Amino acid sequence: MYGGPLVLNFFSPAFIDQLKRGRKTATIRLGDKSRKYWPGMLVWVTVGYKHSPREKIFSAVIDSVEVKRLRELSPRDIEHDNPEFRRLEETMEFLRQIYRREVTPDDICTVVRFSQIVEPPQAQLGNGGTPHRN
Repeated sequence: MYGGPLVLNFFSPAFIDQLKRGRKTATIRLGDKSRKYWPGMLVWVTVGYKHSPREKIFSAVIDSVEVKRLRELSPRDIEHDNPEFRRLEETMEFLRQIYRREVTPDDICTVVRFSQIVEPPQAQLGNGGTPHRN
């Protein structure tokens, strides 16, 4: 059980623009992360390195969590993780760099899809955080 939002962190600042523009709507993580993330879970999407300041990009809800082998990734899985990639080999090379280890098509991965939570501007909120009704 957790007491608040968990963090879905990305190391590369290159993802900030993709996240903010809604082009990156999934992440592919090595291993089975289905006990860490589950559908309906609230997370903060952040960018930054471990033991360093991180930037909160937005709050999000986890839409789906799917565990599979890398070779089972669909072109859609790959594109939602990184809009610049189209092939499994590109994703595997990126994962090798991030995890600093060998990665094979037989490795287990988790595809976590998420949607940004769009919050109303603070100026439109009245007492208690509810929108004004004029």
